[in-house]
Amino acid sequence: MNALKSMFGGRRRREAPSIPVYAIGDIHGRRDLLVRLLNKIHSHCGDRQAELIFLGDYIDRGPDSPGVVDCLLESPRLKRFPCTFLKGNHEATMLDFLRDPEVGPSWVQYGGIETMLAYGVRPPALKNNSEAWAETSQSLAAAIPTHHKRFFSDLTLTAERGDYLFVHAGVDPEKPLKDQTERDLLWIREAFLESSRRHEHVIVHGHTPEPEPVHNARRIGIDTGAYHTGVLTAVYISDTEPEFIST
Repeated sequence: MNALKSMFGGRRRREAPSIPVYAIGDIHGRRDLLVRLLNKIHSHCGDRQAELIFLGDYIDRGPDSPGVVDCLLESPRLKRFPCTFLKGNHEATMLDFLRDPEVGPSWVQYGGIETMLAYGVRPPALKNNSEAWAETSQSLAAAIPTHHKRFFSDLTLTAERGDYLFVHAGVDPEKPLKDQTERDLLWIREAFLESSRRHEHVIVHGHTPEPEPVHNARRIGIDTGAYHTGVLTAVYISDTEPEFIST
């Protein structure tokens, strides 16, 4: 992967993506907001070329995780764009649960219950019932359509476009990119957000909800807590200053 190189070094002129990019933040089961944002992006883009990069966390917390995946796979608004889909920590956790039912009790505490119910599966009443969690894992695996499973399994961790690096959560500022683990890229918060260390790339990320999108010399954060605020945010990155588009 081209992005797997040291990202700490001398400062240079920022290189724009070869074609403009719209990066979309954490959707979390809000298909309604996704449809509205895609309409805005379609109008904003006009006849120009562009790529869409989704930063992960398509599922959990909101009411319609399956509808979000269907929209991403089937929306006419997306047919004209090349699309890149990154993995979020919520997709990683769901995939872990399908392999290891013991993950279930922790997953439902931060949004998994909404995903299970949306796929027609009811979680066990007792968190410590291992046998029931195993049955639930099997039921969910059977309930998720094959094309959804393929979507989840094909998610990638990073995308590098010019001097912008797109990830779900951030990067560990103490490591070069080649040494980042999946856990770093999907789960990191304070160590990344509180660091003042500037990178060779501007990091474009979601994962941590903030009242407003953030743009500074080291990061662009576009998780605006869509599932509870009703505000889903994208950033348009071209050869001019980044521009935010929100529902």
